Amino acid sequence: MKQSRQDDIIQDRMRPGVITRDGLLGSDRRLLCDILEADEAEVRRLGLSHAAIAARMRALRDAGAEGLGEPVTVLDHFEVRVDSVRGLLPCPFPHEGLCRKGFVDVRNLRSGEQVTYTEMNIHMIEAHGFYEGAGSPFRQEPAMLARVLEIPRPAAE
Repeated sequence: MKQSRQDDIIQDRMRPGVITRDGLLGSDRRLLCDILEADEAEVRRLGLSHAAIAARMRALRDAGAEGLGEPVTVLDHFEVRVDSVRGLLPCPFPHEGLCRKGFVDVRNLRSGEQVTYTEMNIHMIEAHGFYEGAGSPFRQEPAMLARVLEIPRPAAE
């Protein structure tokens, strides 16, 4: 896929020190359009959608927020802790709106696996299909999210 000029601008915003200290690309040397295309293919292979993944992440975040920074048990086998940090971050993609800073830790008590994600992750996955670049501190692997968060596949029609 050929990268557009708009994708170049977005990718420049994802570099270290522009929006976040470490940036959103990590050590990934691929073009933004190639990162998006690879993650789209992986999500399809899993039989999921970006919306379904983001919805599960958001639901666990919302339930965990009731703990006010302390871990809470959700759905009998997820331990969720939500930490808020002061401040807002702009999305690198072109639209208005800001994401609150904060971290969501989810431990699957059945498997022992854990993921940590941010408000920005939820937004970028849902709105843009972007899971961050390989090596990024908050890169979210679609397969790991699906497994740890036990995201159900939609019923076959």
